[in-house]
Amino acid sequence: MATVTLKGTEIHTNGDLPQVGETAPDFTLVDKDLNERSLSEVPGKKILNIVPSLDTPICAESTRRFNEYAQENPDATVLIISADLPFAQQRFCGNEDLDNVMPLSMMRGKSFARDYGVLIEDGPLAGVTARAVLVLDQDNRVLHRQLVPEIAEEPDYREVLDALG
Repeated sequence: MATVTLKGTEIHTNGDLPQVGETAPDFTLVDKDLNERSLSEVPGKKILNIVPSLDTPICAESTRRFNEYAQENPDATVLIISADLPFAQQRFCGNEDLDNVMPLSMMRGKSFARDYGVLIEDGPLAGVTARAVLVLDQDNRVLHRQLVPEIAEEPDYREVLDALG
């Protein structure tokens, strides 16, 4: 179990992020067309931007920032993972012209959040994910992990980009 804060109040996740050097667990999430997508289907290096909901200012900003990165660095795929329905994810990305990220929804289950140790177990956001970023190599080994200690703050983008090399 990890502890993070939401505007200074402690909340807890169900576990811990995968460790650097470990292979990230495969998952099945839902894309914008309601198709199931798995991690093993996505080639190359990946950034997993795990957010509670794209309907919050910090989640929206991190998605915009990673979209800019992906536009300039097509060798890595940016997955935006949230509890939002695919329709809401698609609407947000469409309204913001964010075509360089792949939004994925946990709408069919919480196994992703449990397997990655980011499922919030208490407090007002119980049932969604903590804010986290993982960088994976082409074999889905973890190169970088970042559980953002304060959910209302952005991740450390420099650390993420440095991990990609």
